[in-house]
Amino acid sequence: MIGVYRRLSAVADFYCRLSISAVVLLHAAGAGAAAVEYDITVRIDPVARSIEGRSVITASARGPLTLALARRFEVTRVLADGTPLGAGSAEAGALRTWRLAGGRGASRRIEIDWRGTLAPLEASLDHRQVLLAGDPVSGAEGTFLPDSSGWYPRVSGALARYRVALELPQGSRGLVAGRLVEESESEGRYRARFEFPFPAEGIDLMAGPYRVESRTMRGAGGRPIALRTYFHPQVAELASAYLDSVAGYIELYESWIGEYPFTEFSVVSSPTPTGFGMPTLTYLGVEVLRLPFIRATSLGHEVLHNWWGNGVYPDYARGNWSEGLTTFMADYAYQEREGADAAREMRLAWLRDFAALPPAQDAPLAAFTSRTHGASQIVGYNKAAMVFLMLRDLIGREAFDRGIREFWREQRFRVASWADLRRALEVASGQNLRVFFEQWLKRTGAPSVRIAEAAHARSGAGFRVTVTLAQPEPAYRLRVPIAVRTEAGEEIRELDLERGRQRFTLEVRSRPLEVALDPKLRLFRRLAPDEAPPILREVMVDRTTVTVLLPQEGEARAAAKALAARLHDHTPKTVSSSDRLPAAPALVIGLHDDVDAWLERHGLPARPGAVRGKGSAQAWTASRPDGATIAAVSARDGASLAALVRPLPHYGRQSYVIFEGAKAIERGTWPARVQAVKLD
Repeated sequence: MIGVYRRLSAVADFYCRLSISAVVLLHAAGAGAAAVEYDITVRIDPVARSIEGRSVITASARGPLTLALARRFEVTRVLADGTPLGAGSAEAGALRTWRLAGGRGASRRIEIDWRGTLAPLEASLDHRQVLLAGDPVSGAEGTFLPDSSGWYPRVSGALARYRVALELPQGSRGLVAGRLVEESESEGRYRARFEFPFPAEGIDLMAGPYRVESRTMRGAGGRPIALRTYFHPQVAELASAYLDSVAGYIELYESWIGEYPFTEFSVVSSPTPTGFGMPTLTYLGVEVLRLPFIRATSLGHEVLHNWWGNGVYPDYARGNWSEGLTTFMADYAYQEREGADAAREMRLAWLRDFAALPPAQDAPLAAFTSRTHGASQIVGYNKAAMVFLMLRDLIGREAFDRGIREFWREQRFRVASWADLRRALEVASGQNLRVFFEQWLKRTGAPSVRIAEAAHARSGAGFRVTVTLAQPEPAYRLRVPIAVRTEAGEEIRELDLERGRQRFTLEVRSRPLEVALDPKLRLFRRLAPDEAPPILREVMVDRTTVTVLLPQEGEARAAAKALAARLHDHTPKTVSSSDRLPAAPALVIGLHDDVDAWLERHGLPARPGAVRGKGSAQAWTASRPDGATIAAVSARDGASLAALVRPLPHYGRQSYVIFEGAKAIERGTWPARVQAVKLD
């Protein structure tokens, strides 16, 4: 899944805390400028995997400071205001730290030289493994030094401006986020200097045997914006199309939000299956770049993050709003442009995902900071995006867009919270949005709304329809769309539901036939069981899922174990094929005949006709008599099962998928039903 790059793993968790501390401090101070500046010179040999660096850090803070660097590196010199600091301590685990006492002067100067060996690049890793690894890696095909790896010395708890001078062997190109000041190639070396003049959360460095193509466009204010692709030779032919798309997205969001905040944007290829976004660039795997839909979807998401997330910083301690707003204004907006049916299908997918989320893994939006697994994405991206949709429906598109533009003008390169966003939208709409924001940010779960009663009677020249809506206590305050289907057509009414049970009276001219609850799915709610057909994600994210591995030995057994591990966000809980299934979701993996026999032996639904006899492998879902979901993965042999290890986890939103080898040749979801009551 592609999104703004956030820091994972043990070192990553430490840096995540530093980033949260930094934005909280900056927010509290109301600062628009960083108190720290880095001037870094770094030399990398990708083949030898060696790195040498020197950094001069200027910090204006008078209080104590903590300096941190990954322990894997050797520090050859470290001075604070000309005084040696010593070896530092390793109390932070994978980090070496130095504690500096408060100084009398207005500015501190820290000089540090370091060197070491980078971890080997492993191009065979999948996206999840790349995220979890978090090491600074290098090799002939590329170098990636994520900020989370501690590859450079940084001051804890502070955003910072920076300058980076980079040196690489001839034939390599490299970059960090920011403006390319100059570059040259001589004496067998490539050199480039970058600067980032705004307060930043961290520095990520990428390098590789890139072919660079560039173009200049004019931004909304007439300012030139440099567009570049840094592509491996095998995808270099895609450069022109990607540059065209980036220019289109910048034009779109400048007209929608405001002027693009930087002087350039680059699309950079990675030898591993990454999908990261940083200020001024996105870092996408070579195979990801080849996917035909990326330019029309994920690329725009990454460009938009230069406004939300990298142009206005989320106040993580109070909840990360940027992923939801970016999903709403990118992924969802593209579906709206495609048409009403495509937009409804995305809303249905969001609601299906949430229906598959076990309550124990839910969390309030105010607690979301970054995506670490499928459950957090369901809340922080999907639910948040639908909250923005409901907000736009509530105050109107014009007021919503005006509020978003004002939010950008006020908060550019500042730390902003949900409360700041709310204030901008209240000013734009003239409405008090306190209740709306409080219930959607602070409460876990979602409302469960149902039509408790519905009836009709003649009323003068028309008809009177009475509808009683019910929801569990404590009640949400909701605007519930109700469709009244009459002999003359369908009418949509918005009902303001504020209590656990509430009766509404509607007047229609033609004979009413049926009332339906939220048929266009514009309300974030927990779908009723018959509204939400089972999908693969239900067994993937639920930690109570039990897994049955039918193959007993050989290639098929090894493939089944590997697939089970990949399909879960946690260690699979396996049970014997002869055990009675508990009342929990279940995943069964095996070869065709064994799967069919197991289903029959346990009295479970047989292989559905939609998948029977197709492809080399199939995966499908069904509802068990006790209401739990079962997912079956069935293949004709061990090799066909092994071919699913990489692709199948990406089809969690499907009810069934059919594969020929590793290629999905057919997929779909079982039909969803609208909650409706017929009127006699």
